[in-house]
Amino acid sequence: MTHPDYGRLREVSPLASVLLENNPGKMTLEGTNTWVLRAPGSAECVIVDPGYHDMDHLPKLTELGQIALIVLTHHHPDHSEGAPWLAEQAGVPVRAFDQALCQDAKSFVDGETISVAGLDIEVVHTPGHTEDSVCLRVEDHVLTGDTILGRGTTVLSDLGSYLGSLRRLLDLPGVLRALPGHGPEMPDLRTAAQEYLDHREQRLDQVRSALSILGEDATPRQIVEHVYADVDQSLWEPAEHSVRAQLDYLRASRS
Repeated sequence: MTHPDYGRLREVSPLASVLLENNPGKMTLEGTNTWVLRAPGSAECVIVDPGYHDMDHLPKLTELGQIALIVLTHHHPDHSEGAPWLAEQAGVPVRAFDQALCQDAKSFVDGETISVAGLDIEVVHTPGHTEDSVCLRVEDHVLTGDTILGRGTTVLSDLGSYLGSLRRLLDLPGVLRALPGHGPEMPDLRTAAQEYLDHREQRLDQVRSALSILGEDATPRQIVEHVYADVDQSLWEPAEHSVRAQLDYLRASRS
């Protein structure tokens, strides 16, 4: 990949553009993708995931025209922390699945359609990365937050919920473009979701195999060191969170 172009609005389609926040890291990849949705010809836009309270990033969003609504895919601060400041500057509400994140608005209801700024935005609750994770379908685009990333895999809190969320995305009709919270956009959501599902099934098999070698009482860290031996050790800490979710899933299925 070429080096990201921070601070410049990049059009991905006539409907969606992205402003990449300059916050690269092992959890954020190149940085947080702040998505700007705008119906063709509309003076208003919808901001999805404004990112951190980053005063190099947030003021640029106020220069993009009239903001009608701020939407959050989940509560992690690299997506949500800057929302209160931006909402105050723009004088608009904030909506999310978690009511605690909302300002002057009600929380999302799974399956509802938000009609705003000439757009119809369908809310799809996709727990697994976090309990409050949602994906947002707008015409043939799906904003996936951290449920599906542009490259690599996401950290899990609940594997059972996550597998169900991936299967739900697989069932969405039509050819859909995936617009993730981190990393490059993908032309086919279904292909990405199937690859994620296959990867999780493969990791489950690896964890089962590790348990057979290390013993049923093996800790997440011991399993990470066994399964992820060929992975950069800087990624072992987030991998441990996912392994813990996999162990919870396997042990619950046996009880």
